[in-house]
Amino acid sequence: MKRKKYTHQYKSNSEYTAAQLLHSHKIKFEYESLKLEYEWREDKKYIPDFILPNGVILEVKGRFMAEDRKKHLFVKSQHPDLDIRFVFDNPNRKLYKGGKMTYGDWCNKHGYLFCKLGEGIPKEWLDKQNDK
Repeated sequence: MKRKKYTHQYKSNSEYTAAQLLHSHKIKFEYESLKLEYEWREDKKYIPDFILPNGVILEVKGRFMAEDRKKHLFVKSQHPDLDIRFVFDNPNRKLYKGGKMTYGDWCNKHGYLFCKLGEGIPKEWLDKQNDK
């Protein structure tokens, strides 16, 4: 949706009216001069696809959407002890159309092991005495 064009610098007529009121009271102010970072927190639950006897968690993905990637970064930061590994249909698929980073590149960047489903799950991932 395109933003409406105004003859003033404000993003809405309401902001413009508020600015005019401040001016009329001779109040000096700054407009949108501060950027504050904040954390958007939602209580969510992560349900792993497969949990192996050795504690390895396999997350199987055909498509690896931005929402999934964000979720796994949150899970990893809050549960660093979990050994989550990805099993992709195609780890060479690009995250975005026209982009350079692949699913596999994302995993490497964020410290996740991954494999290609069509090539099988690595035997060492399945070992009962996996030292993770």
